[in-house]
Amino acid sequence: MSVKVVKFGGSSLADAEHFRQVAAIVKADPERRYVVPSAPGKREKSDTKVTDMLYRCYDLIKSRSSMESIDACYNEIRARYTSIIADLGLDYDINGELDYVKNAMLHAAGRGYAASRGEYLNALILAKYLGFDFIDAENVIFFKDNGTLDEEKTNAELSAELDKHKYAVIPGFYGGTPNGTVKTFSRGGSDITGSIVAKAAKADLYENWTDVSGFMMADPRIIDNPCIIKEITYRELRELSYMGATVLHEDAVFPVRSAGIPINIRNTNRPEDEGTMIVSHSLGYDSEHVITGIAGKKGFSVLTIEKDSMNTEVGFGRKVLEVFEDNEISFEHLPSGIDTMSVVVASSTLDDRREKVMNAIVRAVRPDSVFIEDGLALVAVVGRGMVKAKGTSARVCDALARADINIRIIDQGSSELNIIVGVDEDEYEDALRAIYSEFVKA
Repeated sequence: MSVKVVKFGGSSLADAEHFRQVAAIVKADPERRYVVPSAPGKREKSDTKVTDMLYRCYDLIKSRSSMESIDACYNEIRARYTSIIADLGLDYDINGELDYVKNAMLHAAGRGYAASRGEYLNALILAKYLGFDFIDAENVIFFKDNGTLDEEKTNAELSAELDKHKYAVIPGFYGGTPNGTVKTFSRGGSDITGSIVAKAAKADLYENWTDVSGFMMADPRIIDNPCIIKEITYRELRELSYMGATVLHEDAVFPVRSAGIPINIRNTNRPEDEGTMIVSHSLGYDSEHVITGIAGKKGFSVLTIEKDSMNTEVGFGRKVLEVFEDNEISFEHLPSGIDTMSVVVASSTLDDRREKVMNAIVRAVRPDSVFIEDGLALVAVVGRGMVKAKGTSARVCDALARADINIRIIDQGSSELNIIVGVDEDEYEDALRAIYSEFVKA
């Protein structure tokens, strides 16, 4: 039998009705053997996530607030879980677990422990409801003393434990440390756990269920009803993620990417939708669109150095970059000409080091001039199909020209996987719309 690992986000497990949807999805396919849940999310916009409620309760305890205020806060958490159980008609008393968690928080359990209990308690309920075994992530996911994941130990012990269970629920977001405390993942929480479980289970597929039907080609806050990406490679995903697209965090992708396991992003509320497949390699592409997606972000500056015949000066670029290295500033792009060299950096990294950096460059390479321009936005046009489609760069430039948008920089990687254009920040959204309209006809 094939093995699928399925992860459900907080919005997919916010209340009893969503629990029923999740159970229907899991039970519809016997290959969905291992389930990784998040803590209950918001039931509506004005609602509070359970993890945030736990953080608030922890802060009240740390600040030595009154027991009355602590009890009031924790009772909201208790009510959230007991109402889910009651609405499901489940014969399960979770109050003992809730009492234990509260007592541990009152007696100096750490912030990581408090935050992790949302997933822990939700996983207990889901395991009971599904009739699956429960595996505590604290016992099978391990962090080193320095706070990084112990990948080798985790994969070995988790794999051995999964072999003992045909069907199981493993809470996301946390693991254990050598000193016996609970530690949470800093970013990507339950997504990372799902990926780790998929690798340990040698899964054929990792399904990540959320509240959208896959990744969109562009930011829906800027583009009306952008198309869903049907298939995207890990390399394309990395490019879009780096440029600000709301996609899986890189830490949540690496375990399955290294194991060659595809990811399927699905919508809990629309399980009939195919979603987005994330794969290692793809020979095909959508010839209708050519590009896979568009992403971008604001907040960049361009430091430009001008000097006659700099191209003949051996070591010129190295000396410039050493200045940035000495100031612990990483660069984004290096668009250059015969007599000019530009370094694009995040404006926030310059802060109060502007004069220091410029003076250091003057001393290092004796330029004719050096100056900084702020207010730049970068837009990445990404797609494996661009290598096969002639004139893609021209189409990007033409689209921006028709929208009366000036291109301040343009850069294309040697792999032809992406094209980066820089525009003024106040024209950023118009640039996204112009490029999207060029490649995705209404």
